[in-house]
Amino acid sequence: MKINFIGHSCFTIEEEDYSLIIDPFISGNPAAKVKVDDLKPTHILVSHAHGDHLGDAVELAKKTKVKVYTTNELGGELRDEGVDAVSGHIGGKVKTEFGSIKYFQAFHGSGLSGGFACGFIIDMGGKKIYHAGDTGLTKDMELLADENIDVAMLPIGDFYTMGPEDAGKAVKMIKPKYVIPMHYNTFPPIKQDPGAFANSVKQMTQIKPIVLNPGETFEL
Repeated sequence: MKINFIGHSCFTIEEEDYSLIIDPFISGNPAAKVKVDDLKPTHILVSHAHGDHLGDAVELAKKTKVKVYTTNELGGELRDEGVDAVSGHIGGKVKTEFGSIKYFQAFHGSGLSGGFACGFIIDMGGKKIYHAGDTGLTKDMELLADENIDVAMLPIGDFYTMGPEDAGKAVKMIKPKYVIPMHYNTFPPIKQDPGAFANSVKQMTQIKPIVLNPGETFEL
């Protein structure tokens, strides 16, 4: 499995014949080194409707003719735009060709007049990946310890989401094998030092932090 960090909260996950892209904020993303036309996903996941997460999902979905997995309310909006959207809800699991996607609660605005933001637990190739989306720290994250998460992708930017200190607490609750920080340094309000976060995780836990620069890949 290859996990590529595009920048901000956008990742691709590749395993055999499948290529997932999560929160495809490419155009207007100062960290992204790729273009929308470079991407050929088999599945698109969108955690909520804020522009830095919904991003280029509509254009990408129409170009590739693949499904977008998102929340119920945003799914309805996307279908109105001609996108093939799969609308899940918090706590629900959707079966896919590669495994499954489970929707996990995220404490953040949805970007719409109603509904929720979410995170995703992706079961793929015998591995579990947790992408938190945008969220603050919550005790619900203790539930994730039972999921045996291999890789957790957590926001550390502060201001709009949890910052490094709370993300460190989340790591201890979730107990993944690896943690990848995200949602930092894209814009001035979320400027952080990911190296300092990684060092803190090493000091507090046995969990391995993986700091990726945009364009870099972690192979699991």
